[in-house]
Amino acid sequence: MTDGQFPALAPAGSATARPEDLGDLLRQVARGDEAAFAGLYDKVAARVYGLARRVVRDPAQAEEVAQEALVEVWRTAARFDPARGSATAWIFTITHRRAVDRVRSEQAAADRIQRLAPDPEQTGHDEVADQATARIERQQVRRCLRTLTELQREAISLAYYSGYTYREVAAVLDAALPTVKTRMRDALIRLRDCLGVEASR
Repeated sequence: MTDGQFPALAPAGSATARPEDLGDLLRQVARGDEAAFAGLYDKVAARVYGLARRVVRDPAQAEEVAQEALVEVWRTAARFDPARGSATAWIFTITHRRAVDRVRSEQAAADRIQRLAPDPEQTGHDEVADQATARIERQQVRRCLRTLTELQREAISLAYYSGYTYREVAAVLDAALPTVKTRMRDALIRLRDCLGVEASR
């Protein structure tokens, strides 16, 4: 494993000799102990996701934020200073910062789109303008969807247009649930970047 690389997590409960104290776990994680990180993950992942969900609202984005926060915990565990607060507070601070950054990024993208929309006070054809704007946005989304892999495109379509859950998407595509989650996360990032480029033109 290269320095700073996010480890493949062991199944929940498989790590041995895990200290109960999160501070002790973080100190072991700082030394590159993957079993300690697996134990830490088991203890905080659900709460990290819950905090991210409360801030960003969207479940898929909350999963992304939680994953990003836990990657940061793995990479920066050596920076934890117990004299400045508890391990839980340190981890939640990272999570909250990541979540707020995501909200700000999404708001900036929404503001860009809003600036592109016609000003209702400058036109007497509000309904026509709204329809035209919606049509342009649909075209942008279709163009960006074509940049995805087939699995990404199918997963996104099933989840966001047909209302399928992650598990249902995995069953339909006959793919492992972690694979589907990873592909959807990557697809959402690619779509966000693509739509950001489209909107800035």
